[in-house]
Amino acid sequence: MTSMTDESAQAEERTSVAGEEAGSLASLEAEGDAAADYIEGLLDICDLDGDIDIDVQNGRAYVSVSAEDAQALRLLSRGDTVTALQELSRLAVQSKTGSYSRVILDIGGSRDARKQELTQLVDRAIERVEEGATQAALPAMSSYERKIVHDVVSERGFSSHSVGEGSDRHTVITRA
Repeated sequence: MTSMTDESAQAEERTSVAGEEAGSLASLEAEGDAAADYIEGLLDICDLDGDIDIDVQNGRAYVSVSAEDAQALRLLSRGDTVTALQELSRLAVQSKTGSYSRVILDIGGSRDARKQELTQLVDRAIERVEEGATQAALPAMSSYERKIVHDVVSERGFSSHSVGEGSDRHTVITRA
């Protein structure tokens, strides 16, 4: 009889976990929809054409804006502008859902371009470590950018950790 109770408890636990994951996926999709609505309104105000795609990856909603005419999004795809629009999108999502959002916004491939820049930065830092430096510190960057750096460093077989507080927080790379 105990095994039947254990099996029932395990089945309930699996159902509960699946329900949480589905609820989490649904809430992330709702975040993506709310952010997309906000960005669509902005594009309309600016009289810009853009295609909006919503995706969920790594526990975050991703909203991407692209256009056949890359020049149409040129001003919006600048790094500082994307960061500001992402924060405004997060506020719009929070206003609509009542929950803090970690939505990621990409305009005109700006996130992919930044990831390539960060990868090159990591590669140069790793070269310094391979040439004998005990560590290599990178400039201060956002938590999202530091996450990308940590992932690239790990893929290269090295270690990294974040140091500092607030806007001075940066990543330090060492041998594994």
